Order: sequence, then C-alpha cells, then structure tokens
Amino acid sequence: MTIRIEQPADSPAPAVVDQKNKSKDGEEKEEMVLDSGFVVPEKGLVSANGFAAPDINAFGNSFRNYNAENERQKTVENLYRLQHCNQTFDYVKKMREEYGKLDKGKMSIWECCELLNSVVDESDPDLDEPQIQHLLQSAEAIRKDYPNEDWLHLTALIHDLGKILLLPQFGSLPQWAVVGDTYPVGCAFDPSNIHHKYFEENPDSKNPAYSTKNGVYKEGCGLDSVFMSWGHDDYMYLVAKENKSTLPSAALFIVRYHSFYPLHKHGAYKQLMNKQDQDDIKWLHIFNKYDLYSKSKVHVDVEAVKPYYQSLIAKYFPEKVRW
Repeated sequence: MTIRIEQPADSPAPAVVDQKNKSKDGEEKEEMVLDSGFVVPEKGLVSANGFAAPDINAFGNSFRNYNAENERQKTVENLYRLQHCNQTFDYVKKMREEYGKLDKGKMSIWECCELLNSVVDESDPDLDEPQIQHLLQSAEAIRKDYPNEDWLHLTALIHDLGKILLLPQFGSLPQWAVVGDTYPVGCAFDPSNIHHKYFEENPDSKNPAYSTKNGVYKEGCGLDSVFMSWGHDDYMYLVAKENKSTLPSAALFIVRYHSFYPLHKHGAYKQLMNKQDQDDIKWLHIFNKYDLYSKSKVHVDVEAVKPYYQSLIAKYFPEKVRW
C-alpha cells in the first residue's frame, strides 16, 4: 500500500520519490510513502496499531528506567514532581506567548549546538553527558542507517536545541520547565505519564473544564491545536517554524513531540490526532529508537562531522536564526 501526501510547491525536493523492494519470496512490493514522498523504510515501521514503542528487549532494559534506587533517580523524580505541579494550562499559554516572540537573540544553528556543551538534562535517568554529544550520537546513528534522508540527520541534530532555555541569556528556566516527558494541558492527565501521582497537586486537575478526557479540545482536532506542557520541544518547534525552516512536516513533528512518550509509547491522547499526525508519527517511531539507544560514553569527533552538519543547516535554515 502506498500513501502519498502532496508536496507543497515551496518544500524541499524529496530524497526518494518512490521505492520498491522484494519480499523473501521474491514478490515485489511497495513501501509506505509519507511526508512529501519520503519513504519510511520497512525496518522502521511500527506495529499495526501505529503506537507500539520500539522493542526495548532488543536493546536491553537499561534505558528510561525510573525505578532504580540511586541519587540520580531522586533528582529525576523531584523534577517530575515540580513539573506536574506547575505545568498548568495558563502557565503554558503564558510561556508560549513570551518565547514565541523569538526576541532572545540571533545566532546560527551550529552556534546554538555549541552552547549545549554546558547543559546537562536532569530528567534523563540514563546519562549525564553534555547535550551536544547526545545530538551528534543520535544524528550519526541515523545517518549510518538512513544515508539518503539528510533532513532526518539534521532533525536529530536540532531536536534538543531548545534546552538552551536553561542558560542565563534565555531566562535560566528551571529544569522542570525545559526537560522531561511532555503531555497535553487543558485535558485530563493520562495515567501513562511518568510519576502521574504528582498531578494531584496541579490546580488543573481540580478544574472541571480541564479534567475530562478531551478537555478544551475536540476529538480529531489535530495535535497542532493542542497546548503541550512547556519545554525545549515546543520552543524549538516554534523556532524552526517561525524562522521558516524548509524541513518537512515530519521533522517539525519529531521536534515538537519526541518527548511525548504517553502518545508514542502508550497510545494515550491519540483521540486528538488528525490524518497528518497519523502520517508523521511513523517517522517519530523511527527517530525514537535513535534518540534513546544511541546514548553512549563514546564521544563523536565534533570537528570531523561539523562540515557535514553545517552544510545541512545551510540547506534547511537561514544563516542567522531568531531565538
């Protein structure tokens, strides 16, 4: 079955317009085509319901383990306690309005990558490496497996750049307002959220307008109409969109929802999705395993790969970006 999405006139040319492969018995079959003609490779497809997480057993159970008994886990749990108490519908609207102005400065995408050398994500139970290494490890792993999808390489590089919100020049926001899993506000908090018990202290949980399954939203409204908990994901999405990046819609979807684990791991909130979301989430499932399972203590040689990623930045972004 082939699904085609019409390519906007001003969008970048697709890396692959159509592709066929052969099954083990030699029968020719078409792969699914999504997002302006980009091909979703068969090895990246998810299960029939479209929401199954990558098979963690294939990688071991060492990632996203929130039950270990150690000091880092205590830090992680406290972050989620603060996040769940403070991320209200009104708070998110306020932060989107303030940071949507993109008046914090101008710099290139690569300059922003270098800023992340001083950032450590306290919500990550797996590693405490500098963030630029996580970006490059993810990007290089994808580049190896999908060499023709250069937009996906760049998406991996930029997906966490919004964590600069932790830095003084961007407001020194607290960790709970920048990192961690994301979820919709303005509707009931699904039990699949990490450390769900702390939502009991969130004022919205006691507001009848926000405490039903759909809350202020209509079923099938599309995730673009949904207010997500504020953090680096939504901020970088705004940066890419408002600076008119020519990345395809699937890339922007990945940037905005890569931390939305209740959806792409558990299938929660899927009633809010529309057809475009259903198409784009297939790319997010592919991206997700590289975001998680490329984490390593072995560092990427930054200077060796820098020219390649600078060429992609020039292809999809203006030289100077408003932040």
